[in-house]
Amino acid sequence: MNSNVEIDLVYLWVDGSDPKWLKKKQLITNAPTDNSEMNAAGRYANNDELRYSLRSAEKFAPWIRNIYIVTDDQIPDWLNTANPRVKVIDHKDIIPSEILPLFNSSVIEYFIYKIPGLSEHFLFANDDMFFNSPTSPDFFFAADGYPIFRLKRSVLGRWRHRLKDLVRGLGQYRRMVVDSMELVNKRFGKYYSGLPHHNIDSFRKSDYRMAVEEVFSENVKRTQVNRIRKYGDFHRSAFTYYALAIGHGHLRYVNRSEAIRILITRRDYEKRLDKYNPKLFCLNDTQRVTDQDRARVKPFLEKRFPVKSAFEK
Repeated sequence: MNSNVEIDLVYLWVDGSDPKWLKKKQLITNAPTDNSEMNAAGRYANNDELRYSLRSAEKFAPWIRNIYIVTDDQIPDWLNTANPRVKVIDHKDIIPSEILPLFNSSVIEYFIYKIPGLSEHFLFANDDMFFNSPTSPDFFFAADGYPIFRLKRSVLGRWRHRLKDLVRGLGQYRRMVVDSMELVNKRFGKYYSGLPHHNIDSFRKSDYRMAVEEVFSENVKRTQVNRIRKYGDFHRSAFTYYALAIGHGHLRYVNRSEAIRILITRRDYEKRLDKYNPKLFCLNDTQRVTDQDRARVKPFLEKRFPVKSAFEK
């Protein structure tokens, strides 16, 4: 990877405790937050992870050019918006007004390539994803400039002949991913059974744009009207499988020294990180997480990343 190539970092962020945002969500969707997979509190909970994810990026990935934070009329009160490297992007800046407001992250993700000034090479993260040790651009992009796509090995390849039976028992997220696998196989004759590794991903903007505007435009249009998650939603994992299918990416099956996902219901965050010392980690919130579980997150992150970043006031 050419060291002169500019690489940006994009986050989706929401403060699900904001009364104004909650009122808008209730009014538009008529669907109060519950414990379902599609609309659980964990989809929108703010445990102040973004502050610490930015600290981790500054410490372990200082080569990142700009950081874009995509939000719905919200700005973290601690964010130093005077820092020229951090830019808040409102949904209305990149998403068609006729489908706003949106509370479906799968749909919001379709439009991140439209961020003004976004570099051709960019990283995409949720706010619960962190850099854990020094990284370099070639961890995310190969020498030819194409992204390195990290997938988790899955039995879905071995049991592909039983996919129709398996899908009936899958949750909404897995169902979306399996649909992506099948769609790319149907269109390009390439079947990738690995699951997304649920951590910081790399993309080329030109391929992302082509996937949204041309290759999967009908799937995007059909799903973008869903303001909250629904079964049958089209997922961006198809963009990864598509790029691999046309030779615009490099497949790598992730190992635990590269990235791990930790459910915040666990109590051994530090033990797992010390054991594997991964480049990346995710502290994942789900519909099974309690407020008591969430209360452990911020003290852990403050201990892990105690130094205030230049992105904070």
